[in-house]
Amino acid sequence: MTQITNYSCRQRTRFGGCRRRLGTALIAVAISVVTHAPGAATAQQITARAPVPALNVKDGVAVKGYDPVAYFNDGKPVKGSPEHTFEWQGATWQFVSEEHRSAFMREPTKYAPQYGGYCAFAISKGSIVDIDPNQWKIVNERLYLNANVLALTLWSRDPEGHIKKGDANWQLIPRRPL
Repeated sequence: MTQITNYSCRQRTRFGGCRRRLGTALIAVAISVVTHAPGAATAQQITARAPVPALNVKDGVAVKGYDPVAYFNDGKPVKGSPEHTFEWQGATWQFVSEEHRSAFMREPTKYAPQYGGYCAFAISKGSIVDIDPNQWKIVNERLYLNANVLALTLWSRDPEGHIKKGDANWQLIPRRPL
């Protein structure tokens, strides 16, 4: 790390720029910390936590206002509209169209994100973390959301393994209704 921070302005051209190298080094350190951090939380640590809301909502709205059906039908995240909503499990779900709303009403568990809409990678490690609706993956017809690009990348390296761990941990995480 000392070598990176000691570059002078004259050396920037010679070594391809301090900022780029420092940025690359910081990303490498972040990945290393995440991947080599102490193991996931134990079952006892998970159950000892204070209960979290059963659904990850912001101002009562699930998936930060994104249409969960769009991930499946459009293949991308699309912001829903307050004009097309449905109340389910104590949260307001927003949709881009009446067609998407109707599909969700028929089969909400098919379209709702797994783990209450919390970060799938974090759940697999026994933690609760908010999501970025743009970091997602559908596996076996189930929607998994993640917190950021790094979490999605790490989760995507072994989706089946993380799903297995996530499913087990989600059963242990104390939840409270909205």
